[in-house]
Amino acid sequence: MLEVDNVYSGYGRAEVLHGVSLTADAGEIVALLGLNGAGKSTLLRTISGLLPVQSGRITYEGDNIAGMSVERIVWKGLSHVPEGRQLFGPLTVLQNLDMGAYAKGDRTVTRSDAEMKEYLFELFPILAERRHQPANRMSGGEQQMLALARAMMAQPRLLMLDEPSVGLAPLVIERIFSVIRQLRESGLCVLLVEQDVPLALKVADRSYYLETGTIIENSDGNMLVGDGKASVL
Repeated sequence: MLEVDNVYSGYGRAEVLHGVSLTADAGEIVALLGLNGAGKSTLLRTISGLLPVQSGRITYEGDNIAGMSVERIVWKGLSHVPEGRQLFGPLTVLQNLDMGAYAKGDRTVTRSDAEMKEYLFELFPILAERRHQPANRMSGGEQQMLALARAMMAQPRLLMLDEPSVGLAPLVIERIFSVIRQLRESGLCVLLVEQDVPLALKVADRSYYLETGTIIENSDGNMLVGDGKASVL
């Protein structure tokens, strides 16, 4: 589904990713691990088009999306939940979900917006209770649930999550990761950035470890220092 091939990227003249390569397939959770500053968030931002690809290819369902606009990438079925959630604070839960629905563009989907909301309310009952409450008046855990639900309103085929557990209570983390596993079972591909390594490895089918912008190991235990290429399990 997704293939990142020898990608270099960064911020202006500051190169952060140095020849990163990985794959992610439908129906699996792939974890991206590494210390702060390793390039994990930069990789997600590059895949979603927020940062330019300096060289290399990003292929999604057979199409090279490197250089595409953020809007086109989202409309193709990629959703990105950034660290910090970035909700529309003054808007209610329902209004935030409506904003997420716009991200599917004119792509053919299996559920109507109303059906998708009911599905998400089943996954996160607290959002149903808070449906008329502004996002900025919700707890951190509720906001993280809403950020995930908003991304799912576009009915993506690839979901990228950046540090979904940060700052949350254990029970909330357990609920969110239970939902992530359920989404994977429906055929969704999940690319997960997570600093809690035991938690990430508990849910992931495969993992890659980044260090200073290079993938140095995959979940086979293969050391990959050099061209940054990773084999698939």
